[in-house]
Formats: sequence, C-alpha cells, structure tokens
Amino acid sequence: MAKRTKSTYEEFIERLTPKERQAFDEEYKDLLLSEMVLAAMEQDDLSVRELAKLAGVSPTIVQSMRSGAKKNFSLQSFFKILRSLDCRLLVERNGHLIALDLGDGE
Repeated sequence: MAKRTKSTYEEFIERLTPKERQAFDEEYKDLLLSEMVLAAMEQDDLSVRELAKLAGVSPTIVQSMRSGAKKNFSLQSFFKILRSLDCRLLVERNGHLIALDLGDGE
C-alpha cells in the first residue's frame, strides 16, 4: 500500500501548536463569514448600503462583517443580515440538521 503524500496545508496544520491552531481556526471562521456575505451580496447585486437598509442595521456593521474587520457581532445584527440575504441557519446535532428560526425581523 502506497503512503499518501500530505498536502502543504496538512503539513502546515500539523506544525501548529494547540494555541496557534485555535487562533487559526478562529481566523478561518471569520474568513468564511466574510466570504459568505460577499458571495451573497454579489449574487443579489447588493451594495453595503442596500444590505444595511434591508437588514435594518448600520452600513458600518455590514462593511465590518464583509471585510472581517470586526469579530464580535450581536446575534440580532447577524440574524438580521442573514434574513435579508434569504439565508437559513442550520445546526447539526447528533447527526441531525436543525433549522433555526431567525425570526421575522420584528
């Protein structure tokens, strides 16, 4: 059986200390959120100001989330933006997906 060659990514991850890995994982989550917001805005052809108006939040919040500049958002702001982008939030628990109700924005 041939030994599988590790990717550069796998080698990089294996060299991280637990503390570095935790920091890397946090940064990666921020990147994913930013990329998701950017992709949805592009797909819907929305500007920062348009999304902010739809969500009922300030343009600064949308821009910060889009750029990854701010790391701590209120759940209320986060859910408002997700609702405005017609997103659903799914949580996996014990192998089952559960859709979370984001509310109606009121």
